[in-house]
Amino acid sequence: MKSLTDLPGLGPKSAQMLEQAGIISLEDLRELGAIRAFIKVKQFGATQPSLNLLYVLVGALEGKHWLSIAKQQKAELIMVLEGYQELEQLFTEQGKPLSLISS
Repeated sequence: MKSLTDLPGLGPKSAQMLEQAGIISLEDLRELGAIRAFIKVKQFGATQPSLNLLYVLVGALEGKHWLSIAKQQKAELIMVLEGYQELEQLFTEQGKPLSLISS
């Protein structure tokens, strides 16, 4: 099993944030995908992540440097993330809890 810190661009602080959210392996990260992992860190982590963590996660999964992800895919990633958040808000307003991630 590959350590999270072995992934390109993912340092000890990012790995710690993931682990606090229950994402402890590369397999966990792959199963969730970058956006769902980012949301899980926001929901369950002790520290609130910046969007840079999202770029790092995408880069780590794609084998690219996070800065290239930020430049190339920033708008698309933000739109998808906002879509998840809007969907969650819609369900919350209707009194129906929505979990986009497994605990």
